[in-house]
Amino acid sequence: MFTIDSLPLLALFGAVFLISLGCAEGGYRLGAWRAKKGSTEPPAPLGTIVAAILGLLAFMLAFTFNVALTRFDDRRAAVLQEANAIGTTYLRADFFEEPQKGQIKRYLREYVQLRSRVLMSRENSREAISKSVAIQNKLWPVAAQLARENAASPTVALFISSLNEVIDMHSKRVTLGLYARVPVSVWIVLLAVSVFSMFSVGYYCGIAGNRSWAEIIVMITTFSLVILLVADLDRPYEGLIKTNQQPMIDLNEQLGPP
Repeated sequence: MFTIDSLPLLALFGAVFLISLGCAEGGYRLGAWRAKKGSTEPPAPLGTIVAAILGLLAFMLAFTFNVALTRFDDRRAAVLQEANAIGTTYLRADFFEEPQKGQIKRYLREYVQLRSRVLMSRENSREAISKSVAIQNKLWPVAAQLARENAASPTVALFISSLNEVIDMHSKRVTLGLYARVPVSVWIVLLAVSVFSMFSVGYYCGIAGNRSWAEIIVMITTFSLVILLVADLDRPYEGLIKTNQQPMIDLNEQLGPP
């Protein structure tokens, strides 16, 4: 099934640019043809309609950009939250004696290495997510054993609470990276409004009998760059704007190798 993610970012930029240019040219030719046929459409009301359509396009761009930026900020904040949760769990492992203490710390050192690779690329993410779940399945039996042996211990309760947060943050990051994206319906409406907007601008120029290629190219290029920026923010796996993994990298260096 074709989705907007199927297109590389540069191909998306080129497609948006060419489609917008084609719509503007098509609108211009229709407007010029109607003007030659003696159309009596007054330019002033038509200009008001075109301005209203462009205003709607600006609103849709701002709305879509805000959705993508919010998702990006959520992914970035989740990295820091997960790093803090792992670090807290690692420190609380000192509450216990060997061999549980050593097991927990070894698993967490391995875990944090995997978590720094989540959302770096599709291939690395799938492998890291699968291995992360496997380590969680090793950590939980250790925690369950500690709970059985120290049922009334507040330190065990604290440790299990922090371990729960580690597991919850894994689910949160996976959800934010894989599913919390700009909805397809928003992309469809944005592209539809874009098509009508560019066509309307071209049509107005055709009716008025005045077209400046330089201004149209600048407008279409600017619009295509904004679409490129929104798509880049919305894609955690590719592009120039990626979720900063530095908190997890710093924690990995702090904890040391497995």
